[in-house]
Amino acid sequence: MELQEFYHSILLQPEMISRLEQAKREVDLESLEIPLQNLMNQDTAKETYLSLKDLFQEDTDHICLLYCQLECARRSGMRYQKLGIPKKIFLDTMKCFSRFLEESKKKNGRLCFDRGWWTYRQISMQIFRIGALEYELKEYQSLPVIALHIPSDADLSPQAVDESLAEAKRFFRSFYPNYYCRAYICDSWLLSPSLRPFLPSESHILAFQNRFQILDEDPENLEYLEWLFQVHKETPVCELPEGTRLQQQVKEAMMKGEKIGSAFGIMR
Repeated sequence: MELQEFYHSILLQPEMISRLEQAKREVDLESLEIPLQNLMNQDTAKETYLSLKDLFQEDTDHICLLYCQLECARRSGMRYQKLGIPKKIFLDTMKCFSRFLEESKKKNGRLCFDRGWWTYRQISMQIFRIGALEYELKEYQSLPVIALHIPSDADLSPQAVDESLAEAKRFFRSFYPNYYCRAYICDSWLLSPSLRPFLPSESHILAFQNRFQILDEDPENLEYLEWLFQVHKETPVCELPEGTRLQQQVKEAMMKGEKIGSAFGIMR
């Protein structure tokens, strides 16, 4: 798949495609061949991301870094193909780029790439989008586990989550038969017990929470500000939007000094 075709297949914004064409004229991929290969390797992906970030540090919107990551993402499609992984899973996984760009626009008022610290995981085939959820190969207490992540566009209805979990089980059995997963774990603001007073009995968030045994809570974690309100963590409480009932309730609680935080759990 050519790069332009790949851009359109993952629904990149036309404005960003134009900016990537400019980056193409500024970045010599041939001279970066070794870092690009290392970015696709699970063992070296993180350190390579950091070195590329330093290399392009004058690019405030990180478009050159995005260009390099998308080239690696495109190449990873061939690895998916060799393993026999369905093209849909490949494209659904890599659509994280267009989703993150749209989220950055809501938060910053412009399209910019601020999630390079995360997307090297998709590039190096550590994270897969399977149905509603994302699944990451990870370690917990020195044991192999699968970490669940909840994309901002995820359908958290019990049926959609059940279907995703069932498909993921088939996926890892088929393509990672030697990966002996000991547990499914999740660390998210959506698991925070502090949300429960605001959630009706039929809430999809509540149903998702009930799948997990909560082992740890972090009341100081502020990630919910970005995900629930789509604003910077430094945004004053009085300026938080109130477009949904949950936003209204959480904002009211915060005005009283209450904290939402996050929680870590293992699937029951």
